[in-house]
Amino acid sequence: MAETASPSPSPPARAERFVWLTARVLEQRLFAYHFLGGGDTPVERALAAYRNDDGGYGPALEPELRGPASQPLHTTHALGVLDRIGRCDSRHIEHVCRYLTRISTRDGALPALHPSARGYPVAPWLPVAGDPPSSLLATGPVVGVLHRNDAWHAWLFRATEYCWAAVDSLTDTHPYEVRAAFAFLEGVPDRPRAAAAAHRLGALVRDRGLVVLDPARAADTPVAPGYAPGEHHFAYDYATAPGALARGWFTDAELARSLDHLASLQRDDGGWPADAYVRAPGTAAESRPVVTLRALLTLRAHGWALD
Repeated sequence: MAETASPSPSPPARAERFVWLTARVLEQRLFAYHFLGGGDTPVERALAAYRNDDGGYGPALEPELRGPASQPLHTTHALGVLDRIGRCDSRHIEHVCRYLTRISTRDGALPALHPSARGYPVAPWLPVAGDPPSSLLATGPVVGVLHRNDAWHAWLFRATEYCWAAVDSLTDTHPYEVRAAFAFLEGVPDRPRAAAAAHRLGALVRDRGLVVLDPARAADTPVAPGYAPGEHHFAYDYATAPGALARGWFTDAELARSLDHLASLQRDDGGWPADAYVRAPGTAAESRPVVTLRALLTLRAHGWALD
């Protein structure tokens, strides 16, 4: 009698195995929280390992930025984690905002990279400057998260003004900056103004070719200057959930094609590929579980059965 072949593991099961085999403790705890009924306290404790005495976050929390110093992009990452687990409360916000106040530019905003990164390995597209300019890339997501959690701190006033001015003036831009602007708009209290700004951004994204609408023809679409070969952005990168402001940028068919493409990117080992330049094996190893979690959460948000 012929043996019956055992069924192949499902995509979620393959992703879980990938996480347990390769991920940092933080991503393991996040996977357990989102998909296995795990608690928020283990996530918070894992994140605390990256927190520095100055109130910011450091040691490679964002895998492309190495070294011990606190950096704005690490803090963006940390606040995103706290927001997802419902722990972005006054206790964390006070410490973080003190740090943000100390490192802010003359505009009251955040630089993409603080000079304390000098001497440590960082991504080549983030040059270390002695007097760095304000950056929507760093400031927008932080301001959006803080507003979404009803934070109150003096730092927020000027930072919010900076973000509005930056968003309103966006013309020549790139996908990551658009996503930062969108993160700001998702949280800012003035919802009518946010909706109007999001509508304008959606037109900009489509007109400037900052999104691949047909994944089958991605190879024919140029990437933004400075991006890795093949580092395209798709509808799901903007419309991360059905209720997102960017959902109206795309037709049902366009979004469905992008989600099918996202699901197809899962590799045989269960993880999704890193979606940017990877400069070292350690960076790749730490980046892929982060990208894998983001892919799973995006697919689930749009109704894919993953639990």
